[in-house]
Amino acid sequence: MYKKFILQLFLCNMMLVTGWLCVKETQLARLSATPAFKTSLSQSCQVPQVDRVFGIPRRAASGQRIVDYAVIEKEYRYDLSQADYEALLKIVQAEAGNEDEKGKMLVAGVVLNRVDSRRFPNSVTEVVMQHKGGVYQFSPVAIGTYQGAKASQETIDAVEKVLKGEDCTEGALYFVSRKSADPEKMRWFDTSLKKLFEHGGHEFFTNR
Repeated sequence: MYKKFILQLFLCNMMLVTGWLCVKETQLARLSATPAFKTSLSQSCQVPQVDRVFGIPRRAASGQRIVDYAVIEKEYRYDLSQADYEALLKIVQAEAGNEDEKGKMLVAGVVLNRVDSRRFPNSVTEVVMQHKGGVYQFSPVAIGTYQGAKASQETIDAVEKVLKGEDCTEGALYFVSRKSADPEKMRWFDTSLKKLFEHGGHEFFTNR
């Protein structure tokens, strides 16, 4: 009788252990199918969502572990030398230091459009310092404000966006402040070039 009872108890325990193992195998299979990393991206910009209070990217959700992503960098479209980078910052500060971010980005974009164009020199420094017949292409270079310009953080941020591929220039190769331009020079802009748009204190042009 005791042997029969012990046998029944043993069989019941075996059934419980077998059931427990089945449940664990199911959980492990589900866990192994979960992606190791799963970042939460915003619908508009496809960048990590940022905590609005602390400004820190939210943690990536993962079924296996949690990873913090501090910064996800874009690749640079332009690989500038240190001299060219500093020249770009200075000309943007000198030309658009009092303008909004887009105004700064437009000036940086025009300079880089010239670097890409066969009509102009192929480095930022050469584009900024270019002159014909003693006349500089950028007035801050001629009057000396370029040489002493120190880029603000806003200027640095705007230039970084352009270097990483953000382009709002529509292909512009020239810009001018009409109220500050010599009338004869302004006449050349109006008759020889195609006007694209205005922003801030500048009008933007390209070749016809």
